[in-house]
Amino acid sequence: MQRCCSVSWDGSSDPCSSPPPASPPPLNFLPSPLYPVPPSSPPSSITHHHHPQDQEKLGLAGAMVDVSKWPLLSVLSAQEQAAVRQVYIFGTSANEAIYITHANEVFAFGLNCSGCLGTGDSVSTIVPKKLDFLQGKKVVSLSYGSGPHVLLATEDGQLFAWGHNVYSQLGNNTTSAGLSPALITNNLQSKKVTEVACGSHHSLALTQDGEVFAWGYNNCGQVGSGSTTNQPYPRKVTGCLQGKAAVGITCGQTSSLALIDNGEVYGWGYNGNGQLGIGNNGNQLCPCRLATLQGVCIQQVVAGYAHCLALTDEGLLYAWGANTYGQLGTRNKSNHLSPVQIMVDKERVVEVAACHSTHTSAAKTQSGKVFMWGQCRGQSMVLPHLTHFTATDDVFACFATPSVMWRLLSVEHDDFMTASEALRKEFDSPETSDLKFSVDGKCIHVHKAVLKIRCEHFRSMFRSQWSEGQQDVIEIGQFSYPVYRSFLQFLYTDTVELPPEDAIGLLDLATSYCENQLKRLCQQIIKRGITVDNAFTLLSAAIRYDAEDLEEFCFRFCVNHLTQVTQTTAFWQVDGGMLKEFISRASRCGAFKN
Repeated sequence: MQRCCSVSWDGSSDPCSSPPPASPPPLNFLPSPLYPVPPSSPPSSITHHHHPQDQEKLGLAGAMVDVSKWPLLSVLSAQEQAAVRQVYIFGTSANEAIYITHANEVFAFGLNCSGCLGTGDSVSTIVPKKLDFLQGKKVVSLSYGSGPHVLLATEDGQLFAWGHNVYSQLGNNTTSAGLSPALITNNLQSKKVTEVACGSHHSLALTQDGEVFAWGYNNCGQVGSGSTTNQPYPRKVTGCLQGKAAVGITCGQTSSLALIDNGEVYGWGYNGNGQLGIGNNGNQLCPCRLATLQGVCIQQVVAGYAHCLALTDEGLLYAWGANTYGQLGTRNKSNHLSPVQIMVDKERVVEVAACHSTHTSAAKTQSGKVFMWGQCRGQSMVLPHLTHFTATDDVFACFATPSVMWRLLSVEHDDFMTASEALRKEFDSPETSDLKFSVDGKCIHVHKAVLKIRCEHFRSMFRSQWSEGQQDVIEIGQFSYPVYRSFLQFLYTDTVELPPEDAIGLLDLATSYCENQLKRLCQQIIKRGITVDNAFTLLSAAIRYDAEDLEEFCFRFCVNHLTQVTQTTAFWQVDGGMLKEFISRASRCGAFKN
């Protein structure tokens, strides 16, 4: 184990990095003196660091992101804005942008430090330039480090890199800058890259089969190779990760984290502020498990400049690391070397956000409330503060310094939303409806034309000689009012607003009516609402309705919380055959090994 000395701006030395920049950074951008910063780089960095979040629109997800909050995008014309499908804003002053159109064309504009726009030169441009090398390639993950360098993964699993490369952070076995996107293949020829993450000057890639590769600057062990020698090309991270399948990666400035499919978290690299969460502040040159999180199953982990947030599959939130600006949300500014639970008095958390260029934290709860804490517009907020926002992205647009995006952002357009809102308003409207459904003695007003357009079941009903097709009021007996009303509302809104237990009934309806998209939404609601108490009930329902993905999810949850689940009423009331099958399957997964 090797430790880094502190970086100070008075010219004192640090055995793990060269002398600091000649002049200190701006006040609001000043890293804590405890954080090591590589030489000849801006003192802070930007990165898209966490695996892409589920973009499906659930009723509980609230409104879509308002891109007008990002001033840089006002450079684009109305026509250009309408063409944007994904966008990513980065840079020391949030002054660079890459965006992807609906036609999968990639454009970039902005300051262009170290050629990080990938336009083939280092010339700044306010006019978007097309990156021809990426023509037609669908982007699934994008990340940015402070050199600056950029990593990009495409849908077909290819990895591209460009920008600053003094520490081989591009992974091309050289230290020459890359002004255009270049395909990185060293050690990755037969691999499909699904996610990328950048630290300040090091890089991570996650493959489809769960392997983590790392390369670049390694002054504190952030490459995880067991040494502090820089790594010039992608190298598989082994040690404690050997034989384990990772499902997520994230980077702090000079640290790395991997999330495993069983909910474990491993960290390596710089640990001077406890950002690895292992109970001490010694650097780790190889992956080290966060043992204090044993007993919980992590499903999302994100890293800030030198702090981390982790979300469990039960919606509990943990934080650790640096706390100079209150970014841990613990009421004070004391660092924590091990994970501490926060937001315990709040409802279930469904998403957390952090970005390794900032000391800002954000979280979204099940009902769509967005909280922020840490450094917010220069102020230190030591407790999660309820905002009026509907997305964690808005926190970074309006309060982070700099105002960068913490993830590759998918954009919805006003023209689409306008049509959606028009339909939404007419649902259950007696004034314009021409048909009523009666369920449990209550009426729901609908429009035949909408039902025919949106649902094959109703199209058949109204086109054929079904008796229901001739009626003004149709009686429904096999489904409850909340379930059937939610189904009809889905046909108008594409969203579902039901608790997980009612979503099971809607899943039954979706299966009966062959509505696959509705089936997927129900599964998402159930996944977000799973608890120890209802897990076995949900597993039984998933098996009954032949929802394979949901069944696997519920089964994994039950295995991860086996002791508690077996003590619930639902577990012992289940059919004996299913109980035997569950125990047999859990045994094959090693659930009963000591």
